[in-house]
Amino acid sequence: MISAGKAHTVSPGGGRSVDLGVVRMRLLAGGEQDTRRAFTLAEFAGSEGAWTVPHLHRAMEESFFVLDGEFTFTVGQEHVSAGPGTYVLVPRGTSHAILASDGGGRLLTMMVPGGLEEMFFELGELGPDSIRDAGVRAAISARYDSVPT
Repeated sequence: MISAGKAHTVSPGGGRSVDLGVVRMRLLAGGEQDTRRAFTLAEFAGSEGAWTVPHLHRAMEESFFVLDGEFTFTVGQEHVSAGPGTYVLVPRGTSHAILASDGGGRLLTMMVPGGLEEMFFELGELGPDSIRDAGVRAAISARYDSVPT
């Protein structure tokens, strides 16, 4: 639980993580204990290719900061090329997808409000690359405000 005067810290390589096949998520802050679901902060790292199916969030903003690698974000009809140091904000209600270039990369992702991290942990239990399977995603994603488009 968040307490006044006490820092929440995650050491390098620490934090709860989940292998989603093409990408791995490491939770830095989120959930009821860390942020009271006000936000989620996670690191995603993975190989080249599509990291997700096109989807939108009706009640959440999602933003990405590229740490390593080259990415193409499709946000609505716009294709955004993004390398290290680039920040991309996806407004709520906007379809988006992420494509990592050769060699893959790493992103810092903030979701406001929090809670979406639980979908990733659930997807991790459903087998490799479930994050890119629209049918699997559709079966659980509505509970997490992540609607395939």
